[in-house]
Amino acid sequence: METTQQTGEPGAAERRRRELLEAADRVVLRDGPKASMNAIAAEAGITKPILYRHFGDKAGLYQALAVRHTDALLDSLRAALDAPAERRSRVEATLDTYLAAIEARPQVYRFLMHPAEDSQAVERGFDVGLHSAPLLRRLGEELAQVIGERVDLGPGGERLSRVWGHGIVGMMHAAGDWWLGERPCERAELVSGLTDLLWGRLATAGNREDGPGF
Repeated sequence: METTQQTGEPGAAERRRRELLEAADRVVLRDGPKASMNAIAAEAGITKPILYRHFGDKAGLYQALAVRHTDALLDSLRAALDAPAERRSRVEATLDTYLAAIEARPQVYRFLMHPAEDSQAVERGFDVGLHSAPLLRRLGEELAQVIGERVDLGPGGERLSRVWGHGIVGMMHAAGDWWLGERPCERAELVSGLTDLLWGRLATAGNREDGPGF
């Protein structure tokens, strides 16, 4: 078992934090929304008070995991958006990247977006909605920035890019949540349908002269 003594070395502390997040990931992959601080501490080979020392509480651990997975997702989305392909193909690839990510790790997705039915009884004070909303807002702002940098939306374009960014993220989240729960169609069919929905004005908007193009 790890002791409560701190190393005082920033590098060592950061490595230990990363190891604890990896242990948390393993538990979340196994237990999904029912992942508990007790189970994560046991997986990491420490006591729960030590886990609290690193993250404060379950909300702090949740936030650290959310940042970890959101950063990875954003890197993948940017790669899809910047791939050398025509615009519709890149829109489809971006939607597919998001859906593939939640399909590949559904327990992680459910942990980040859905509380366990008995979560209030197990660990009171943790409200997943208070933490998942900022995650979605971050995705919306990041996508808005990508759109604003690439597409010439004319007067009011900055506001419109934020409308589109948050709207697209909301659409992806709602459609992906429904699809992951019910599996009513193949992923490719969902991607094609969502792309058709988006394809109106986006298909005809010109690229910004000072941007990387889209």
